[in-house]
Amino acid sequence: MQRLSHLLGTENLTREQITFILDQSKPFQEFQRYPLKKLATLRGKTVAVAFFESSTRTRISFTTAAARLGADTMALQAESSSVKKGESLIDTVRTIEAMRPDGIVIRHASSGAPEFVAERLEIPVLNAGDGTHEHPTQALLDALTIRDRKGGLEGWNITILGDILHSRVARSNIHLLTKFGARITLCGPAMWVPRELENMAPGLRCTTCIEEALEGADVVMVLRVQTERIHEPALAAEEYILGYQLTAKRLRLARPDALVLHPGPMIRGLEIDPVVADGAQSCVLEQVTNGLAVRMALLYHLIGGAPVDAPHPAKDRSNASD
Repeated sequence: MQRLSHLLGTENLTREQITFILDQSKPFQEFQRYPLKKLATLRGKTVAVAFFESSTRTRISFTTAAARLGADTMALQAESSSVKKGESLIDTVRTIEAMRPDGIVIRHASSGAPEFVAERLEIPVLNAGDGTHEHPTQALLDALTIRDRKGGLEGWNITILGDILHSRVARSNIHLLTKFGARITLCGPAMWVPRELENMAPGLRCTTCIEEALEGADVVMVLRVQTERIHEPALAAEEYILGYQLTAKRLRLARPDALVLHPGPMIRGLEIDPVVADGAQSCVLEQVTNGLAVRMALLYHLIGGAPVDAPHPAKDRSNASD
C-alpha cells in the first residue's frame, strides 16, 4: 500500500488506504478504555496544532490524541496569533516550522490552505478542516462508527441532511462513502442543495423533500447549520424546523436500525430534536470517542513514520509510558 505523506482530504484516498486507517484505529478504540491512557510511541516528537479558525471538538481531539501517544504539542489559535496583525499564512507556518515540529495539524477558513502548506513544508500536514472543501478526519471517524455498528461500509443508503452546499463534512463523507458503493441522498433547502452536487460522485441524488430522503435510510447524517445562515431573509429558523429538523416521527421513515450521526456541535431544537439526539439510534458520543482513535492512528503513521506492517503500539502494553 502506498504510504501517506499527508492527510489533505478523502477524495484522493483509495479504498485500501481508508480500510488501513480504520483497521489501525480499532486498537486505539480499545485503548480509550484502559485506566492508563498513555503510550510512549511518539515520545520526543512534537505536533504543531495550528487553528486559524475557531474549534473546540477537533482541536481538543487532536491535542488529546497527540498527548496519549506521548507527543508534545505547540498550539496556535488565530485569535491570539500574529495572523490578527496581518501576517500571511505561509509566514506563520514557516515560523512554526522553524521551531522544528514533526508534523502540523491545520484548520483554516480558506479551502485549499492545508494543501498550500503541504507543498511548502517538509513535514506531514493533517487537514483539520479547510473552508467548504474537506474535513477528512470527520469522515474517517464517521466511517469507523458506521462500520462498527453495521459490520461494514458496503452499499448502505445514506441520507445527509442540512446545508450541503457549505459543508466540508458532507464533501469528505461523499468522497469516502461512495468508494464503498454507498447510495447517498442529499437533502435540504433548495438553495443549499443545488442539483449540480449530483455530479460530485456516482450514486448521489438531491431532494428538498425530507420524507423522500429518509425513506429506507440506513444512516442519517445531520449537518450543523451555521446560525448566521439560518437567519438569512430566504430562510427563517421556524421554516427550517418545520421542513428539515430530524424528529422522532421523521426518523421512523428510515430503517428501524438506522444510525443517526452529527459532527457537532448540535443545535438542539433546530437541526435535531433532543429526543433523537439522545435516543438509542444516536451515535454522537461514539463519534467523539472514535475521533480520538482515528486521529491517534493518523498521527502514529504520519508523524511516527511507522511502516504499514509495523506492530500496533496499542497492542503492546510494554510501549506504555511509565
